[in-house]
Amino acid sequence: MAGPRPLSALRFRDFRALWAGQGISLVGTQMQSVAIHWHVYLLTGSPLALGLVGLTRALPIVLFSLLGGVVADRRDRRAVMASAQGVMTLSAAALAVLTFTGRDSIGVIYALTALSAAAAAFDGPARQALLPRLVPLPHLPGALSVNLAVFHAAMVSGPALAGLLIARLAPGAARGARGLGWIYLLNALSFLAVLAALATMRTSGKVEAPPEGHAAPLESIREGFRFVLGTPVMVWTTAVDFYATFFAGALSLLPIVADRILGVGGHGYGLLMAAPAVGALAGAVLVSVARLPRRQGALLLGSVALYGGLTVVYGLSRAFWLTFAALALSGLADAVSTVIRQLVRQLATPDALRGRMTSINMIFFMGGPQLGELEAGFVASLFAPAAIGATVSIASGGLVTLVITGAIAALSPVLRRYEAPPAA
Repeated sequence: MAGPRPLSALRFRDFRALWAGQGISLVGTQMQSVAIHWHVYLLTGSPLALGLVGLTRALPIVLFSLLGGVVADRRDRRAVMASAQGVMTLSAAALAVLTFTGRDSIGVIYALTALSAAAAAFDGPARQALLPRLVPLPHLPGALSVNLAVFHAAMVSGPALAGLLIARLAPGAARGARGLGWIYLLNALSFLAVLAALATMRTSGKVEAPPEGHAAPLESIREGFRFVLGTPVMVWTTAVDFYATFFAGALSLLPIVADRILGVGGHGYGLLMAAPAVGALAGAVLVSVARLPRRQGALLLGSVALYGGLTVVYGLSRAFWLTFAALALSGLADAVSTVIRQLVRQLATPDALRGRMTSINMIFFMGGPQLGELEAGFVASLFAPAAIGATVSIASGGLVTLVITGAIAALSPVLRRYEAPPAA
């Protein structure tokens, strides 16, 4: 695909500052995500309780993301991001204080996780809608690639750092979970990097009102749905992403896999949580260097099918190295499909609709993995012992993903034959 090299997007000051700030913040976010799952595992040992973490993240996204899209298309997108980042900062800080003081509980963890997810429902649409303003359009594919690269670099380093801290500060129930407060505190501090980037940004985040004025909020949401549902390739890319992450999204069961199946404890758990991001980072770099081919629809479907097959391997594996490899390669496959989906959506969407387009897709590309955690935890809870339940849940989810991907490939020639426009 012709165009500027991906790294050239970093020449633009505002994009570079936000990119660096998000990199720092994402490390903290990934550390906290790992810590929360370990925290819940220490308090309950229940696969269903681990799955419910996903539900507490998914429900606020479903409830608030549409409103977040409307706000992003009407208000200053920088201000919306800053407000959302501030809420996430306070949430992480509160979780740290409550954990340090021994007032942590499952209810507290779920409530503060839900609050952060609600803030993310406003942050995501504003951030995605602001991105095309930070770089010229020919540099947008490169900006998406380097954004994905820093995201997955954080997903490598964040879980790995969290695993080291967990092994030292909260390795098991006998020593309690108070040491996890340090991870939550580090996450709270990491949000300051994004807030600093937004405060010094020169690019305006204001959205020009259309000559006829803004429609009522419900009509604005309907307008967004009409656009998304009226663009077939967007519908199918969203469908294949949602079903894959719903059925094959089983990372919430990793504490059980690490502790009861592989016997590698907190440190091994952190490394396994980092494995998908190791592969995804490699995938993002590969996409940046090699560029995507024109026949992106077939590549997307192949990547999702590979993701499902590797999930089956992850579920059946009884060796640490094989589990790590399966998770890493699944991350690589997911990275390729993610770049294609994001590029298709950004190129197909007018600026005035980008916030709403992102918010609608957030329900699926963020809600899918979180609801998938609940589905994985529920299926695992049907079997005893927990190790058997985790195996059945993970492997069956991968198999279902393979079947659904094949069905979508057969039913959607518009996706199977999709080719990127020459200007992309």
